Amino acid sequence: MLRKLLPYLAAYRWRVAWALAQVFLIAGFELVKPWPLKVVIDNVLGGKPIGVAAVAAWGRGSLLIAACLAMVVAYLGSGGLTLWHNYTTIRVGQSMVNDLRGALYAHLQRLSLAYHGRQRVGDLLYRITADSFAVQTMVMNGILPILSAIILLSGMLLVLFPLDPLLTVLALTVVPVLFVLISAFNHKIVTIAGEVRERESRVYSLVQWGMAAIRVVQAFAKETDEHHRFMGASRESLRATLHLYTWQTLYSSVVNLVIAAGTALVVYAGARAVLSGQLSLGQLIVFVSYLAQLYVPINQITQSWGLIAGAQAGARRVFEVLDTEADLKDGWREFPAGGARGEIRWRQVGFRYGEDAPVLSGIDFSVPAGGTVAIVGPTGAGKTTLLGLLARFFDPSSGAVEIDGIDLREYALKSLRAQIGMVLQPPLIFPLSVRDNIAYGRPGADNAAIEEAARLACIHDRIAALPDGYETILGEGGVALSEGEKQRITIARALLRDAPILVLDEPTSALDVETESLVMEGVERLMRGRTTFIIAHRLSTIRRCDRVIVLRDGGIAEQGSPAELLGRGGVFADYHRTQFGAAKQPAESPVVL
Repeated sequence: MLRKLLPYLAAYRWRVAWALAQVFLIAGFELVKPWPLKVVIDNVLGGKPIGVAAVAAWGRGSLLIAACLAMVVAYLGSGGLTLWHNYTTIRVGQSMVNDLRGALYAHLQRLSLAYHGRQRVGDLLYRITADSFAVQTMVMNGILPILSAIILLSGMLLVLFPLDPLLTVLALTVVPVLFVLISAFNHKIVTIAGEVRERESRVYSLVQWGMAAIRVVQAFAKETDEHHRFMGASRESLRATLHLYTWQTLYSSVVNLVIAAGTALVVYAGARAVLSGQLSLGQLIVFVSYLAQLYVPINQITQSWGLIAGAQAGARRVFEVLDTEADLKDGWREFPAGGARGEIRWRQVGFRYGEDAPVLSGIDFSVPAGGTVAIVGPTGAGKTTLLGLLARFFDPSSGAVEIDGIDLREYALKSLRAQIGMVLQPPLIFPLSVRDNIAYGRPGADNAAIEEAARLACIHDRIAALPDGYETILGEGGVALSEGEKQRITIARALLRDAPILVLDEPTSALDVETESLVMEGVERLMRGRTTFIIAHRLSTIRRCDRVIVLRDGGIAEQGSPAELLGRGGVFADYHRTQFGAAKQPAESPVVL
């Protein structure tokens, strides 16, 4: 884990170096702290001559004042530097959290829809927002404090050994015991911490799902059931957290007990040395003061180790995602400046989400540049998946999809997707202005182009009636808009993209018949000269298509022009009769839908 964190820490190496320099300064002040007290006891109260020539002639009053002032300076310097040190380490930790969050979010954006389909949104949300803080815990409360403690401990030992080697060795007898405790508790704490984060991520997932499905929950009056489900998950999370706190508290208590035993052993041996005349009282008090400070870094190391153990679970969950290799490898080809011609071919394409979940098989057809193709079929036949392969939301399990004779996998993803304007289901509205929603795929579009796209999508008048027109900020998910209005904004977004390939997934499913006719007039004008695919359940939207691909059970059941398919009396003709209740149309009928 440290190896994985080092690149993020290396970006702030100068701040870390400054933090370590602060540690040396703090250690210097900590080492000075007990000496004014020794001067007061041995030289001021005990009358023992001071060995410093410059102050040997001072009276006891002056010496007392100087010792007290030195004590204040030592504590003030230590406190001020500690405050500065904490600010420095917190800033480093938070910067690392920000970098890690950015890397995690960017990596998730690059992972395919197949990966995201296997994950819980709430769990990924928890990893980005909460688990990423484990890095700050490991740096601010773990790695840097341990380094600080090691430096301070080394300084303490350099002072204590000359004072009394035997007492110093006795003081260090607790160290092996403490490391045995670290080994004994570490694995348990890591395991429980992992369980805590899993339970907490489940709470996040339930909240995310409940808020997204609030209409369904209220429509079926399931508020009480969902509340019970949430409370059950929350109780499990809190129970796991309490279990973790219990073990961490037990660990701290045992560590403190061992340190107390070490202190008692040193005090006993030191008191015997004072009684035998081997040590002065001032020396013993200085040693005991140093002993307390000696155990501070030792205790800090052991406590920090416990915090690192707990934080490791969160960091591991973050790196589980970061270590997931992108299943979509970016290509190296770029489309020419004029864009794709739009010749598209599915060459014996098969796709499966898992070994036991085949979706498409044996898909083989080609579309000339500027052709218009309708994809129809029952729910679950693979229509959306088929066109998802065109945008490389995922790659085929077998075969290849080609644009202009080149396998899509050879194209850079950004260049490829710039060639495709899409209207997807369900219509997605961002919490941005109407203008920014329409221009999402073309940020530099001017006002005239945005308004023209809105007019083609028959949404301009509705936008103009909003309080701030195109500058109106839409709420989360566009809650102030009807489903039809949201769909028309997404259509305007695709129209504004002005890409050579157009994919329309149920573009008029939420529109009434009159609005559908108006919207399709605008869409059909845009379709001219562009390779267009329309996924349709409502066959009225495909009356101008050159060809219809009928999918059934993951394969192509039939294909041809609308008139040809109606004349065959097959699957497509059955769909047509079901929707329109009409007798089979003759093949030569000029308008079949």
